[in-house]
This record gives sequence, structure tokens and C-alpha cells, in this order.
Amino acid sequence: MTSSNPDQRLEHLLSAVESEFQKGSEKGDASERDIKLTLEDAELWNKFKELTNEMIVTKTGRRMFPVLRASVTGLDPNAMYSVLLDFVAADNNRWKYVNGEWVPGGKPEPQSPSCVYIHPDSPNFGAHWMKAPVSFSKVKLSNKLNGGGQIMLNSLHKYEPRIHIVKVGGIQKMISSQSFPETQFIAVTAYQNEEITALKIKHNPFAKAFLDAKERSDHKEVTDHNADTQQSGYSQRSTSGSIPGGLTSQFLRGSSYTGLTSSLPVSTPSSMYDPSLSEVGVGEAQFESSIARLTASWAPVAQSY
Repeated sequence: MTSSNPDQRLEHLLSAVESEFQKGSEKGDASERDIKLTLEDAELWNKFKELTNEMIVTKTGRRMFPVLRASVTGLDPNAMYSVLLDFVAADNNRWKYVNGEWVPGGKPEPQSPSCVYIHPDSPNFGAHWMKAPVSFSKVKLSNKLNGGGQIMLNSLHKYEPRIHIVKVGGIQKMISSQSFPETQFIAVTAYQNEEITALKIKHNPFAKAFLDAKERSDHKEVTDHNADTQQSGYSQRSTSGSIPGGLTSQFLRGSSYTGLTSSLPVSTPSSMYDPSLSEVGVGEAQFESSIARLTASWAPVAQSY
């Protein structure tokens, strides 16, 4: 190993850092006079808004779909910033779903303590924030004040997400605050509008996978029933030297399951799918019911949520 190798590696690393820095710097402005936040996936958000969007809130917190993402330009590439998110009431109503539509349902509950979500990349250089859309894929919405990065919202109230950019280092100051009306939603513990459910399933790859698993479970229940029926007849005719019917039945179920899963096509994720998402956008009751059906017919597997 030559003595120049460490220097070459250092030069390579510094070059990579400089390259990443330049990706965001070209969108920057040291004067910060024209900072702009642009909503990503605006067309999709508008589809949900037309139906009155709904977001699930649970005790343990549920992630948003669509994912809130915004592009930033006009920051000082060399300055440090933190990006924050909070949710403000969009109106002074409590809402209820009646005869297929959302209507005002009385006075709102007192506002919960203001919760602010700090983006995990904070603080960071302006160049970092500008090189790619800022994604809030990890924020969780809850109906309980749990902390731990969760945002507490009141069910059946309408909210609007709001993004803040704070300059840090030296004197901290708020330099930009913006919300997007198309991202408004009503917090619910279970989806009320079936069209919203269908739209979320259509555009959320994980929800599609969840439904595919449910369909496989239903198919397997029928297959198992037929296999058990056939095996029952076989067991009655078996001799004392045959394999016990119960063991054979278990073997058939295992074989059927293996063959089914190996023949399934591999789905292609949507271009807007964020791999960090691990939550299904369905109601708590729907989710628990589906899980119960899965575990009733499948062998237990390790699950993580």
C-alpha cells in the first residue's frame, strides 16, 4: 500500500461531499429573499381533496397517506436550517358523516396542546434541504398525547398541515411558513367514505399488498377446506401402517401454502412509494379484523408495525 492511498481516499470523499453539496447549491440564494416551498404530488392531493380527505388517527399513531412532501428553493446553501411541521385547525367545526357526505356536526373540541414535528434531518445545510423534496413520511398521527414524535389530533376535526423553516446557528429566526389547502383532511378512527378507501388502496402500494394478502388468505381457506375434506376420506380408509390423517393434513396445508406463494407475481412499487412506510391506511377496526382473519388461517410469523 502506497503512502498516497489515504490522501487519494480523502480526496475522493471530499469530492463526493462537494458533489452532493452542489446538487442543492444551484437552487440557493444567500440573501434568502425568494424562499419557495412547492407541494409535491399536488395532483394526487387534489383528488383526495375533491372527496374530502380523511386520515386515520390511532392510540399508537398512524402514518399519513399521501405522504406530505415539499420542494424548497431559495435557501442559503451554506446556512443551517431546521424544518418543522405542525397541524392547524382548518375551520371551527366538528364534522360528521351523514348520508354519504361530511357535514358540520357542532362546536369543535378545545384544541389539543400544539404538537410540532421536527424533521429528523434537522438541522442541516440549505443545500441539503434543496437537493431533493423534503419528505414527512415518518410523522404519525395519534388521538392520544403520547409524545415520541407523534402528532395528537382530535377525531372528526379538519386540519391543514403547515411547514416551517427555521434558520439556526447564531440568532434563530423563522424565515418561511407555508401551508397547502389541498392537503386538508378530517381526522378519523376509521374511514367513512368508501371512495377515499378505494383511492388510498389504488395509490398506496402497501395497502395493495395488504389486500393481496387478504385475498390469498381467503383463497387458502377454500383450498384448506377442500384438502381437509379429501384427507378426511383418505384417513378413514387408511391402514394401521399409513401416516396418521392429522399429520398428512398438516403436510398438505404446508404444501398448498408453499405452492401458492411461490407462484405469486412480484408487484412493482409505485414511483411515489416511500420504502420507509410501514403502516396500512385502513381503519383500526378494519385492520384488526383483517389481521385476525390472516392469523386464523396462516402459520404465525414475526410481524412488525
